[in-house]
Amino acid sequence: MRTPQSHTALENSPSHSALEDLRMPVQAKLAAAWTSFMFLYVYVDILKFFMPGTIDDILVGIVWQFDVSQVFVMVALTLMAVPILMVFLSMTLPARANRLMNLIVAPIYVVVSAFNALGESWTYYYTLSIGLEVIVLALIVRYAWTWPRRTASPATMATSLDSEPLRTPQQA
Repeated sequence: MRTPQSHTALENSPSHSALEDLRMPVQAKLAAAWTSFMFLYVYVDILKFFMPGTIDDILVGIVWQFDVSQVFVMVALTLMAVPILMVFLSMTLPARANRLMNLIVAPIYVVVSAFNALGESWTYYYTLSIGLEVIVLALIVRYAWTWPRRTASPATMATSLDSEPLRTPQQA
C-alpha cells in the first residue's frame, strides 16, 4: 500500500526539479562551433558526389572548373585544415589571441562558403548548406565578439595568483 505524499513533495521530486545548467567556457563553444562547421563543410562536399556527372568529372581530372593538380589538392587541404586547426586553437590559444583569431578566420570562411556555391545548379541544396555554414560562422563571431571580460579591482589583482611572479623551487 502506498503512503500518501504531500503536495509539496510532488513538486520537489527529482523528476520535476530544474536541470543544472553550467556556464560553458567560450573556448568550448568555439571549438564545438568549429567542429560543427567542419562537419557541414565536409558533408556538403561528400554529398556533392551524388550529383549526376560529378564522379565522371573527377575521373577525368576536373573538379568544378579546376583541373585536379597538386596545387588544387594543396588548396583544398588548406581550406579544410583551417577549420580543423581552429578546433584545436580555440581550446588552447590565450583568450586575446583566441578572440582575434576567431574574429578574423570566421568571416573569411563566410566568403569561402559563398564562393563554393557559385555556378552550382542545385540551388536549394547549396542555399541550405551554405545557410547552415553561415549560421555556425555567425555564432563563432558572436561568441568571440561577446567574450566575457574579467573585471577586477586593484586589490583583487594584487592578491591574484596570475599576477604573482614565477618562482624557482629554491625561492619557494
